[in-house]
Amino acid sequence: MKVLKIIGLMGLLSWVACSTQKAADAAAPADSVTAAPAAVDLPDTGPAPSFDSARAMQYVKEIVAFGPRPIGSTNHKKVEDYILNHLQGDLVEVDDFIANTPDGKFPVKNIIAKYPGTRDGILMIASHYDTVYSLRNTSFVGANDGASSSALLLEIANQLRGKQRDGYSVWLIWDDAEEAMRQWSDTDSLYGVRHLVEKWQKDGTLKKTKAFLLEDMIGDADLNIEREQNSTPWLEDMIYQAAKRLGYQSHFFGRTIPMEDDHKPFLMRGIPSADLIDFDYGYGNVFWHTPEDTVDKLSPKSLEIVGMVTLETVRMVDKKH
Repeated sequence: MKVLKIIGLMGLLSWVACSTQKAADAAAPADSVTAAPAAVDLPDTGPAPSFDSARAMQYVKEIVAFGPRPIGSTNHKKVEDYILNHLQGDLVEVDDFIANTPDGKFPVKNIIAKYPGTRDGILMIASHYDTVYSLRNTSFVGANDGASSSALLLEIANQLRGKQRDGYSVWLIWDDAEEAMRQWSDTDSLYGVRHLVEKWQKDGTLKKTKAFLLEDMIGDADLNIEREQNSTPWLEDMIYQAAKRLGYQSHFFGRTIPMEDDHKPFLMRGIPSADLIDFDYGYGNVFWHTPEDTVDKLSPKSLEIVGMVTLETVRMVDKKH
């Protein structure tokens, strides 16, 4: 976010971060920081989703071990291959294209794994897997910002694989070139998802999309998922219902903030979308986009919480939407 503004109970707090931030469009309402989610009825009971947090954490470590993975780098290609190797035998689409950026032309690869359902429609769950291009010559490995959510999707794939879905088809999307090359803007960011949305608008896929769930910065050991102000309200409410049903509500929606993220192109085309993000990574978000974004700051329990809440949200959308 180029500028993230939060209006709290004591007045205006302006939080200005580096110029490569994802941009926040507007300040949150005055009472949003402490506002509780609206009261909702709990969903019908049933078994809790399965999620192997130790395995997900191992995926994080293996992705981070490749080192920085900005687009165009050898490490980036290694992570592409790593993800694809884990999806062998699944129905996978690879969306390759060349992005025109302020630093030249770069190859971009979106990876989409598809798990068919019995209902006519698609639920999408996404994560970016690249690291910040401007930090390519540092030790920034993006353990939380990119690796945690990419690993989360790999474990969700394990839970979906080989099972008949009694609901909508689920597409897992590892989108590429999310980070800005120089400075976050409408044209210098989100290269992968912007390409996908244009493609899916043309071929009719967007018309079949019931919801888009974005995972971003979800591994922080001190987990506090924001209520994201730009996200679709009913879908945010459903996420909170899922968290409450599983007993994880204390980790969700302690504050409301606006974010620009991978869900923006979908929101702009009317697709119900939600951003599951913890944008308080260290005191004052001090670890974000720095070499301090390392595995030791993360927790398998945080991966489990977000993974289970995501899968429960999928189950609820299947039944209630």
